[in-house]
Amino acid sequence: MIKKAYKILKKIIFSCLLLYGYNVLAEPLKIIIPINLYTVGYTTLLGVPALFSMIIIYLVTYF
Repeated sequence: MIKKAYKILKKIIFSCLLLYGYNVLAEPLKIIIPINLYTVGYTTLLGVPALFSMIIIYLVTYF
């Protein structure tokens, strides 16, 4: 039980750091994905492909 909770917490922290790192790198391009409950949850469940899909969705809708 504790191992499973630790694994989930580790994935949530990784997702937050992944989104933050992406936002720091993409700030000059003005392609920023907000860090909120939905984006962190989506990235936690699907991982790095979720980040790429959010980038594509942002580019399609706003450019």
